Amino acid sequence: MASCHLLRLSVVSTSTRPSKLKHEIFNSRRTNPAARYHCHSSLSLNLKSTSFHCDRKLQKRTTFLLNPALGLGGSNIGTHFSFSAANKTSCHVKLRATAVPDNDAGESAKPNELLKTLQLGVMFVVWYSLNIYFNIFNKQVLKVFPHPTTVSAFQFGCGTMLVLFMWALNLHKRPTINRSQFEAIFLLAVGHTVGNLLTNISLGKVAVSFTHTIKAMEPFFTVLLSVLFLGERPSVWVVASLVPIVGGVALASFTEASFNWIGFGSAMASNLTNQSRNVYSKKVMVKEDALDNINLFSVMTIISFILLVPITVLIDGIKLSPSHLQYAASQGLNVREFLVRSLLAGFCFHSYQQISYMILQMVSPVTHSVGNCVKRVVVIVSSMIFFQTSASTINALGTGIALAGVFLYSRAKRIKAAPKVA
Repeated sequence: MASCHLLRLSVVSTSTRPSKLKHEIFNSRRTNPAARYHCHSSLSLNLKSTSFHCDRKLQKRTTFLLNPALGLGGSNIGTHFSFSAANKTSCHVKLRATAVPDNDAGESAKPNELLKTLQLGVMFVVWYSLNIYFNIFNKQVLKVFPHPTTVSAFQFGCGTMLVLFMWALNLHKRPTINRSQFEAIFLLAVGHTVGNLLTNISLGKVAVSFTHTIKAMEPFFTVLLSVLFLGERPSVWVVASLVPIVGGVALASFTEASFNWIGFGSAMASNLTNQSRNVYSKKVMVKEDALDNINLFSVMTIISFILLVPITVLIDGIKLSPSHLQYAASQGLNVREFLVRSLLAGFCFHSYQQISYMILQMVSPVTHSVGNCVKRVVVIVSSMIFFQTSASTINALGTGIALAGVFLYSRAKRIKAAPKVA
């Protein structure tokens, strides 16, 4: 049987007879379309004549099968029908419908909820896996090709190709952007471009684990910028959660074997840039005409690529030209391996962020923040294992304290301030 929609139909007589008929019909269920609908008390309904007929006296409660094509759940509520009883006395009745909980619908919703949870779990695994592979491939590329601007432009180029491919195959509807939207998105894309470029500069100078430990400072910049530009006052719990974040990053920095001021400063600057972008998006993006998360990220990717190409030419020149790659090969670079890893890093770079935005559309921002915190732990641990990065006890303790602070920050954001009593 098809899924059920329960209605409570009130049948009220409008005849002039002293004894008015009032009858409630329970548990109407949707069935296959038919011309006539039968009930347990031989009540029948003909769609063409829209009339009720009963062969015997109506009981107090009657259950009958009702087709949704009748339209009782919509604008036809309140329509008068002709009613004929066994005694041949006719009267007009009026139907009113109210929603009744559907047990069958609740049971069918359970598998859907389970499927959605399973889908979300798979997406989180894919998100984490792509992020891990991106950081590994990206670090391998930057080790043999120390040109982070070129690497960043190439990654945005890979993302642009994937976006155009997605729109061309209609995997996601291409957006229509007006001028005001473009102005807002353009500034977001500038922050997106600079933030990712600074992250690559940091990854090229220090260990992957250290870069991500520094990037655990993002909540600190979020709170600071929200106070300065949005006028938001953080709760005591949020401020308290920032203490272990700042302390843990400081402790890890003082004992980091690969510490480099350029790498440290670039990671800090990327925190500032990325969180400025997020705060700005809250301030200027209008929800009524804003793009969905996937298209917003896609448009930002294309703009970032267009912005970074001329900057790359000015800073690095054309490093991916055949002549330069041939020269690099003469210096010992395995060009084929380098290009394969660059393509894989570019694919993972765009894909993990795309998955992140898709997850953000399915869960609350706080849940996404907790997931991002777990992701950072997974990336740090996996990169330390893969690159065999040594860490002292104090360094590991500092990293752990900072990440614990990020988790506490995510939990603190859930706490709502108690309303003031007048």
